[in-house]
Amino acid sequence: MKQGTKILTLDNGYHLWTNTQGEGDIHLLALHGGPGGNHEYWEDTAAQLKKQGLNVQVHMYDQLGSLYSDQPDYSDPEVAKKYLTYEYFLDEVEEVRQKLGLDNFYLIGQSWGGLLVQEYAVKYGQHLKGAIISSMVDDVDDYVEHVNKIREDVLPAEEVAFMKECENNGNWDNQRYQDDVQVLNENFVDRKQPSKLDHVKSLDGDAVYHAFQGDNEFVITGKLADWHFTDQLHNIKVPTLLTFGEHETMPLSAARRMEKLIPNSKLVTTPNGGHHHMLDNPDVYYKHLADFIRQVENNTFNK
Repeated sequence: MKQGTKILTLDNGYHLWTNTQGEGDIHLLALHGGPGGNHEYWEDTAAQLKKQGLNVQVHMYDQLGSLYSDQPDYSDPEVAKKYLTYEYFLDEVEEVRQKLGLDNFYLIGQSWGGLLVQEYAVKYGQHLKGAIISSMVDDVDDYVEHVNKIREDVLPAEEVAFMKECENNGNWDNQRYQDDVQVLNENFVDRKQPSKLDHVKSLDGDAVYHAFQGDNEFVITGKLADWHFTDQLHNIKVPTLLTFGEHETMPLSAARRMEKLIPNSKLVTTPNGGHHHMLDNPDVYYKHLADFIRQVENNTFNK
């Protein structure tokens, strides 16, 4: 497949930005987080895997409402009802797979993308050779409990109380509140500073992010609050890698539970890594990923 950018026209008429990097017969489709994030942390994935001695074609795309892809008018209630759903984004992955001509491929997803990997492996797993769930739990309640604990561990009690007051009042734009969020980001999301994801202007798809997550990574006021998938994990039949940062927003206790419940899975962790551990410690992150793909290719991967 030709390297570079390709614009896909979906059956619904919207357009998605896609990009392919790398060479070889192994294909990896990469899903970004957010929701409303973008492809950026996957831009060097093919090069990182090549450093590990593995040639992989890496396909990435910006989901609907994100960065280079079309931005629907989500202020229209009918548009929001149709496109701000789990079902839409899951089936979008499948349509992208079809339009890129992928089959018997690997699927990796970061955070929200890891949620989509779990759901895709259950609904469309016949197309997968392997699944990689990067920094995503199977039950959002565990995440909520964990992020509340870690901010109490890092911030003074008065700052935690102030954050909760702002959250109760919807005072998200308060500068002191945002400064506290940034402290948490630097401890648990992007530990390697300055972050490669920092920009002069925010590139996030805020409408999608706010609908599912909320204002920031440390509070959930959107649809994600109701996401529970534990009882479906046994239906993930493909080889599965669970990869988490050792210092991140997602609890490792949940990851260990997932390892037990997904039949053919393995958990690895990245030292000094936060939520974006592919950027915090890429050498370890991509060694884990390359080892997993090699083992699946050689039929030597086992729990």
